Amino acid sequence: MKALVLTEYDRLDYIDVPEPEVGPRDVLVRVRASGICGSDFHGMDGSSGRRLPPIIMGHEAAGEITRVGSEVDGWKPGDRVTFDSTIYCNECETCRAGLTNLCDRRRVLGVSCTEYREQGTFAEYVTVPQHILYRLPDSVSYVDGAAVEPLSIALHAVSRAPVTPASSVVVVGTGVIGLMIVQALHALDVTNVVAVDLSPTRLALAARLGATTTIRSDEPNAAAAVRAATSPDGADIAFEAVGITPTVTLATESVRKGGTVVLVGNVAPVVQLPLQTVVTRQLRVLGSATSCGEYPECLDLIASGKIDALALVGAVRPLSEGAEWFERLRQGEAGLIKVVLEP
Repeated sequence: MKALVLTEYDRLDYIDVPEPEVGPRDVLVRVRASGICGSDFHGMDGSSGRRLPPIIMGHEAAGEITRVGSEVDGWKPGDRVTFDSTIYCNECETCRAGLTNLCDRRRVLGVSCTEYREQGTFAEYVTVPQHILYRLPDSVSYVDGAAVEPLSIALHAVSRAPVTPASSVVVVGTGVIGLMIVQALHALDVTNVVAVDLSPTRLALAARLGATTTIRSDEPNAAAAVRAATSPDGADIAFEAVGITPTVTLATESVRKGGTVVLVGNVAPVVQLPLQTVVTRQLRVLGSATSCGEYPECLDLIASGKIDALALVGAVRPLSEGAEWFERLRQGEAGLIKVVLEP
């Protein structure tokens, strides 16, 4: 089969590779759409340490089952599916507690590190265990299905905070996950959503998708602008969707006393935290890791039209052109937020 392989750092080659094997409880999926994720960039250049070459990256995908293992039940060739990016064991104590995103033996599609190597979805075929599969509704396209994974991360982050329609919320960073969070808040009828970013293009899209106020993060005092748009003491909740010190600081300084900060972005492995602000204002600081059972809700939101996944997609291109589109995204091409590749 053909695959887009990270053969060495900063090099992607579209080459022939062996078709993956199918275990007794696995299914072989013909990949029809696979989105390029920001984490793939940080893996591609070696900065994350999570994409040790050679590796087939990719974990946001949808496709069609072509073969099932001998012990697979309830699935058959021809079924249209998407699947979790996290392969959890469903057996450890953490999984039994319902925290599958924190599985003690978890692996992630398209990730290669010192602990494991799991081939991903930038390929014609991928093998996944049956317990991470989700059926695509007839009204949900394969490209929409590839958006379920990032949307699930956004919904999981929103579930970590005490969000109500009356909440005032600031979303710091309007990349794919930040824009998905904006849409998720809009779907929950939150009427005061502030989006903060450097990019006027992304802020304009955030406004179209449900943000009621947009603020440039390079304003002289962006936190003060957030307070002006929410309350004199700040927003009730902040979602930080970048993962670097300046944006973590801005999110922390933008919430009221007793407010909640949810950390979703993880670009930098270590950031500085304004500790005295957190302590003296008694803030709740929460981490949010991937997703945990949000796929059915995501599919319902997309099928109902409450979430417009295609609004983020700037191009749908053949997998054979993947290296070019990786570079165009990395160079920050104007208006290009999400690219979906079709094997």
